[in-house]
Amino acid sequence: MKYLIIGSGGTGGSIGAMLTLNKEDVTFISRGKNLEALKRDGLSYHSGIKGNHTITVKVCSEDEYDDNPDVIFVCVKGYSISSVLPIIKKAALEHTLIIPIMNGYNMSEKISSQITVGHVLEGCIYISAFVEQPGTIVQLGPLFKVVFGKKPSQLIDDSKLIELRDVLSDCGIDTYLSEYIQRDTYKKYTFISAYAACGAYYDIEAIVMQEDTAARKTFIKLCEEMNILGHTLNINLDDDSVTANLNVLASLTPDTTASMQKDMKAGRKTEIDGLVFEVVKLAKQHDISLPTYEKIADYFRYDN
Repeated sequence: MKYLIIGSGGTGGSIGAMLTLNKEDVTFISRGKNLEALKRDGLSYHSGIKGNHTITVKVCSEDEYDDNPDVIFVCVKGYSISSVLPIIKKAALEHTLIIPIMNGYNMSEKISSQITVGHVLEGCIYISAFVEQPGTIVQLGPLFKVVFGKKPSQLIDDSKLIELRDVLSDCGIDTYLSEYIQRDTYKKYTFISAYAACGAYYDIEAIVMQEDTAARKTFIKLCEEMNILGHTLNINLDDDSVTANLNVLASLTPDTTASMQKDMKAGRKTEIDGLVFEVVKLAKQHDISLPTYEKIADYFRYDN
């Protein structure tokens, strides 16, 4: 199969690196200094799973890409969806699997509502990875889990999904083909939303939430409020997702911070709209109160 990775940051770069190391046919779409560095020097990948590698990669801009992949991984920030729709429309064919690996709620719908070709699946990732400098990606620790699947209404050949799951697993990625993908992507949303909100509010690394602190108590309250919202949205969270989120938190290296927090500190555009403000917006639409989220949203000057 041919793979197109739209976005060469920590998430897309790590997925593409693992596939490329496994001799799969991968092309990256990148921009700016990262594109220049990847073309000139290849991808310098420092992985807690695979060790250190310098990888020769196929990489190009949106305008330069002229192929039709079997699988497209959309690995950009949530606020960038509209900017990558043209390359998805250009590259996708009827059989193409399009998998958003993004932070946010119902990301597949935000893509599928705008395109008419390909199969837009649901997907999510658990990973701690970031761009250290253009062309260099650091993936911390052993956590690298991808979950994807089709919605109940989608008519897709399961053999293609199984093939993709097996390829990703062979690459060393902990991969799950979910029968309940809307539940599972929401579960990821509960974690990254609570983690990013808490980390940014206190301006802390993971270790502070891993210990018995006020920040940890806030993280737990945020997770509990995400459960309330999930049940209101008729999402069947069939296990103790707070405990599950605490287990994910415990698996992070102590110095980990969410990408939203990194962007905030660097003065870059952030995903706070999708990770924090949208939670408050959804709660108000359904006439429920989430006081911890409301407090943090107010702190970051949510304009409702």
